[in-house]
Amino acid sequence: MSAKIVRSARLRLPDHTQLPSEDGKIVHNFEELKQSMLLTDCLEPVLERLHPDGRYCIGQDTGIYWRLPAPSEPPGGGAVAPDWFYVAGVAPGPEGRIFHSYVLWHEKKPPLVCLEYVSDGSGGERDRTPMVGKFWIYEQKVRAPYYGIYEPERGTLDMHRLVKGHYRRQRPNSRGHFLIKPLGVELGLWKGRFLNKTMTWLRWFDGQGRLLPYGRDEARQERWEKELAQQQVEQERQARERAEQDIQRLAAQLRALGVEPES
Repeated sequence: MSAKIVRSARLRLPDHTQLPSEDGKIVHNFEELKQSMLLTDCLEPVLERLHPDGRYCIGQDTGIYWRLPAPSEPPGGGAVAPDWFYVAGVAPGPEGRIFHSYVLWHEKKPPLVCLEYVSDGSGGERDRTPMVGKFWIYEQKVRAPYYGIYEPERGTLDMHRLVKGHYRRQRPNSRGHFLIKPLGVELGLWKGRFLNKTMTWLRWFDGQGRLLPYGRDEARQERWEKELAQQQVEQERQARERAEQDIQRLAAQLRALGVEPES
């Protein structure tokens, strides 16, 4: 095949305006939208500092096309739709136009972070079946450097990092968070109330482990300070509990040696 024919074939590849953006499936729950709003809102000030030119994209349940769909496939074939993802260095589309989907062969840049929220218990987020399983697709085709699996009902987060072409499950740091180094922030779990719902949420934290606040008005700082104060109170309570436990263990050891602690 001549180079001219190859170039012509590439020019005919569909873009985001020509590929289906809906697959007709209802797989969401009430909390997924709130969770994505919380992630996006807290991170936006960080992204504005990192991308003063505005070249970044955030997607929510948006299809990432990693291959051309076959004519016989239902809508959404050839695409995987993370519950939340972030792409650096890509414009969000011309003014007034909607990005229907993210097409890898056009943008040529993988998302930095892809997150899946477990909602149906099917285990599809960890499926490594070639060409079918989500885990395999994110690892081998999308090649997102960071892939997270968040289970709201269990209150757990598994983070994987792409190392030499394969995902390695990451260990959390001493705060229980996962560093997303290119962003300079950490991703972790936070139990609290957001939009009339108390549960364990995914939250962003700064490099010192402090919550990134949400909201763009003056209440943002007030909420942040309140959350930090609550966090400090909880840390002090836990420290007191640990100290009390240490005292009790020491007393038990002394008694075992025949020494009365009160003496």
